[in-house]
Amino acid sequence: MSLRDARPSPTLPAMSIEIADIEAAADAIAGTAFHTPIVVAAALGAAIGADIRLKLECLQPTASFKVRGAANKLAALLRAGSRYGVVACSAGNHAQGVAYYAGLHGLAATIVMPRGTPFTKVERTAAFGARVVLEGDTLVEAEAHAHQFAAREGLTFVHPYDDAAVIAGQGTVALEMLADAPDLDCLVVPIGGGGLIAGMAVAARARNPGVTIIGVEAENYPSMKMALRGEEPLVGGDTLAEGIAVKTPGVLTLPIVRRLVDDIVLVGETAIEEAVDRMADAACIVAEGAGAAGLAAVLDQPGRFAGRKVGLVVSGGNIDHRVLASVLLRGLVRGGRMVRLRVQISDAPGNLARVTRVIGNAGGNIVEIVHQRLFHNVPVKQADVDAVVETRNRAHGEDIRARLEAAGFATWIIAASG
Repeated sequence: MSLRDARPSPTLPAMSIEIADIEAAADAIAGTAFHTPIVVAAALGAAIGADIRLKLECLQPTASFKVRGAANKLAALLRAGSRYGVVACSAGNHAQGVAYYAGLHGLAATIVMPRGTPFTKVERTAAFGARVVLEGDTLVEAEAHAHQFAAREGLTFVHPYDDAAVIAGQGTVALEMLADAPDLDCLVVPIGGGGLIAGMAVAARARNPGVTIIGVEAENYPSMKMALRGEEPLVGGDTLAEGIAVKTPGVLTLPIVRRLVDDIVLVGETAIEEAVDRMADAACIVAEGAGAAGLAAVLDQPGRFAGRKVGLVVSGGNIDHRVLASVLLRGLVRGGRMVRLRVQISDAPGNLARVTRVIGNAGGNIVEIVHQRLFHNVPVKQADVDAVVETRNRAHGEDIRARLEAAGFATWIIAASG
């Protein structure tokens, strides 16, 4: 049963969003936000028997769809004659979207970020010409400061999702998707505050009323799903999908989602991490955690999407390089392409060389090796060799282990995910 079937359609707030608003937004942001490509992800689709298309919002000039809503909001302010400047609060993509458009059009922008915001995000935002102010230990504290700053300076606060112009701007994603791939029968969209899925749902229902619309939230931040049930959101904790780690959905977005979205699924951290890895490995696309959330949902429930034409929104690609490196290396371990072998040898000259020779002759690439005499309860005349070895696949790792055993070395695979 879908969200729409489960309850009657409520009346939208007075400031509702219509297809005409989204069509107008498409005109307003043309030349600022890109019409991003939608590409077939054959390898990803083959894994579950679906036709998967990726909408590459990670290719926007700020590497996120957020530039669409920011551009539409700021364009409306400029049309109204506002030149006093804007204030936004964000630790990432919304900040860069506002800063980018403001910089292009000579509008002063102040972005308030929490003090703990990663340096790279601060630098990228400042590089677009915005003034960056670091205030507060959390987004909530930073937002309170942003509102105070806006009131004191007479500036306009630009909300990241709970604004009609922002929602309309985000809705242009669906206009493009259904223009470029009109045969899609299912859209899978990440949900934070709901601006993206609300705008897309309005556009999609106007263009193709029968399309299935599924939202995806991080398991630690199910704020929209709980709000739709009338429950107080219980959210918190670390998540790789920080772009959708929102504690409270929008006042405007909630009723639109309730009326137009079919279902919301939750994805855990392991699924999100694997999706980031699969996106890079199988589709050669760098996606942040939020941008890979749609793929996480599809891979987590393959039977639900098998045989369908599924459009996934890769909403952003702003992932910390260190985090991405860790995800990719952990993916090698999960796939059995990186194993840790523990080899027991007698502590005599030449044995370590014999071990490395067996591994090399078997086609393994030694990434790291430790010759251990003092720990692991090793007998005094023996030693343990721990070798991290790159392999072709899980079977290759097992073959290397067997060859070491055949050469007279007791060997265990001590780190490989099943």
